[in-house]
Amino acid sequence: MPHPQFTCTAVPAYLAEHSDASKGIYAFSYTITVVNTGDVPAQLIGRHWIIADASGHTEEVRGLGVVGHQPMLKPGERFEYTSWTRLASPRGQMRGTFFCMTDEARPFDTPVPAFELSQAHALH
Repeated sequence: MPHPQFTCTAVPAYLAEHSDASKGIYAFSYTITVVNTGDVPAQLIGRHWIIADASGHTEEVRGLGVVGHQPMLKPGERFEYTSWTRLASPRGQMRGTFFCMTDEARPFDTPVPAFELSQAHALH
């Protein structure tokens, strides 16, 4: 039986040049790497993000593709992209799920483990 699987990693960064603490605007980029760690070709179709800031405000974002792409990945192939978000506090967290489909139209979900968004990342 074919085994579809994508594995995701995230690397966040604070964007000081797009942030304004006096206005409660904190911008963060995040680079996501998606690797097909399964044994069948599959495509990333859509995304669902849950973005929470330190004050408890949560936002959900759903949509087709990632940064305008719906990459088809063969086993072992990877796709990397960078996007961004804004928070009303200097700390927060993102987690999500990618909706994927094998080349035989079998759906599967790929979790994106939670990652911290923090102004402290600018210090490293």
